[in-house]
Amino acid sequence: MKRKFNPSEKLIQQAKKTIEVYDNKVRRLITNHPDYFPLYTENGKWKHGKESWTNWCEGFLGGQMWLLAKHQDSNFWREKAEHYSKLLSGREFDREVHDLGFTFWPTWRPWYLLTGDQKLNDVVIQAGKTMGLRFNPKSGFLRSFLAEDSTFIDIMMNVGIIYYAAEQSNDSELRQIVDTHVNQTRRFMVRGDGSTSHEGIFDLKTGEFLKQTTQQGWRDDSSWARGLAWALYGFGTCFSYTNNPDFLDTAERAADFYIRRTGERFISPNDWEEPNPIVPYESSAAAITAAGLMQLSQLVESDEKAKIYSDYAFNILDVLTREFTSKIDDNWDGVLLHGSYHEQKRLGVDESVMWGEFFFFEAIDRLLGGEWLAKNR
Repeated sequence: MKRKFNPSEKLIQQAKKTIEVYDNKVRRLITNHPDYFPLYTENGKWKHGKESWTNWCEGFLGGQMWLLAKHQDSNFWREKAEHYSKLLSGREFDREVHDLGFTFWPTWRPWYLLTGDQKLNDVVIQAGKTMGLRFNPKSGFLRSFLAEDSTFIDIMMNVGIIYYAAEQSNDSELRQIVDTHVNQTRRFMVRGDGSTSHEGIFDLKTGEFLKQTTQQGWRDDSSWARGLAWALYGFGTCFSYTNNPDFLDTAERAADFYIRRTGERFISPNDWEEPNPIVPYESSAAAITAAGLMQLSQLVESDEKAKIYSDYAFNILDVLTREFTSKIDDNWDGVLLHGSYHEQKRLGVDESVMWGEFFFFEAIDRLLGGEWLAKNR
């Protein structure tokens, strides 16, 4: 039985006002820069010429459109959502990235759910199968985009599409691949206190796990907040497909770490261990965490713990909607302020970031009763 959320009426109204900001800002983006897929703003503007590092954000814009079609002008946004989803056609065969879940789950998956068209579902399934081709059988990991001997904690937010593909196609080999990766990630990338490593390196010849490293955190042994959020949400999703209590335990430990280390600030820094952070907040990690906590509150057995997780998510959203949301009439292109992409490379620091935009909206949708990325909708 689904638990009911009990957010305050004030928070509900703040969330609805934020959706109006989304309507305005996404319209502005697609009018000024049609068929353009941004990653992060530069001085508040989506269109700029700075480095992208990798190609992983194209699904988040269309995902916002599907959500807008649900909450705002359905005819207008449904047409735009279909168009921007079609622009991704062919990427389901892309073997250069580890983020096909980010690409197709927010776009082609809702399209299929609304229509029941199996051809749309086949694209989602293919994306999951392509993700499975990244598997290294010696190490037991799906490799990252960066190198053959590298895996990222980010992949945990993309494995749901592999579980889905295995389930839909009754592919036991693909299911074994994704189970193995999740178990290896749990064993080597999640620490005893619930914190996570961003990157892991393994030996290509023997498959032996060699070390934890980072690309976007403060240092190799520190706690990068967005990676922690990916793990929290991702392991919860894995539990929803498997009922494996180890996966639920891992999601809970990640959630407890976030709450313990962030406390009544609610919005995490980029890395909890960094003594002198560049900026005090990384809002995209908080938005992902809010969505992940609401999912987790539906998965845990204890009503008491479910309330802890949902209440903390509401507090995150209260702060984000009041203090971290741009205004309709300002010149800032994004909705969610004070996010960061890659602090080491100085890319998108203290800006709006496209994954922050999507997961903030997805968390708001959950707040208002939706289950946007859930296994069953």
